[in-house]
Amino acid sequence: MERRNFIKQTALVSASFFIAKDMLAKDDGPIYGHGNMRYRMNTKWSKADPNINPVNDCHEFVQDKKGRIMLLTNETKNNVLIFDKSGKLLDTWGHEFPGAHGFTRFDENGAEVLFITDTVKHQVYKTTIDGKILMTIDVPLETGVYKEAKEFVPTETTVDTNGDFYIADGYGAQYITHYDKTGKLLNFFGGRGEGDEHLDNAHGIVIDRRQATPTLLITDRTRNCFKRFSMDGKLIEVIKLPGACVCRPVIKGEHLYAAVLRSPDLGHENSGFTTILDKNNKVVSNLGGSEPVYKDGILQPMSQAEKIFLNPHDVCVDDDENLYVAQWASGKVYPYKFTRV
Repeated sequence: MERRNFIKQTALVSASFFIAKDMLAKDDGPIYGHGNMRYRMNTKWSKADPNINPVNDCHEFVQDKKGRIMLLTNETKNNVLIFDKSGKLLDTWGHEFPGAHGFTRFDENGAEVLFITDTVKHQVYKTTIDGKILMTIDVPLETGVYKEAKEFVPTETTVDTNGDFYIADGYGAQYITHYDKTGKLLNFFGGRGEGDEHLDNAHGIVIDRRQATPTLLITDRTRNCFKRFSMDGKLIEVIKLPGACVCRPVIKGEHLYAAVLRSPDLGHENSGFTTILDKNNKVVSNLGGSEPVYKDGILQPMSQAEKIFLNPHDVCVDDDENLYVAQWASGKVYPYKFTRV
């Protein structure tokens, strides 16, 4: 009798466990990544209606002080779409940026400002958080390396604590131009060339403050690497990422995140993934990519392992360490959310 009751109770507990597991599974997406940097995927994060608020290429994001996720697209019906973290669309603005590409947020004397690069208009704009244009940067003819505006195709900016900013001409002549907060040109370096100090597809740039001395991390996408420069433009280090055509570097805490547009080179479309590096710039996790392997301290070539992305273009890391991934030329899909597990 006791044995019969035990079996009955065990069966009920087991059934309850599997029912609960199945109920939870209905709301759970697949998990991707490696080590302790793993994430649950949600492709239906955005609640926006594509018939009302379409996107074209989802290029980049920022998170503002209110915790909102701000997405930049080159769809001029609504260049900026603003979501809460659950994916609810809160607001939109912007119709004048047909080549909207780079998107950077900066705290300026207590106010939030944005920098937007436009690859079609060959300009960079500083705006308020709601889109009022405060400054426009045109082709830097004073460098002597540009003869006309079409040679200047800016893809990204980064801003220093004093308001100085740097522009990466990632689709143009490959120079990094350094300006003071008023828009006065201070310096330029890089440019297309064969040596490590030169750049090819300088797609992204960020100021890295993870060490005592701040430096610039700059993408060299064609060459599968990030390059570290001093703030005045001297090459310090090459961070090789074989097989990964990385977009802009994104720093959150001690980690470095990047969308990998394609792998192993730009000629292979629909082959992207997302990569995560630790404070020592060692790859620790890939979402949709092969597991990172080091042999004798050298990173082995990486590649797409699972087709969860086509051509990812940027990563946003929110204040809960969840990821949002935007894609270029990928069927006009909204970003996907990856919840840290």
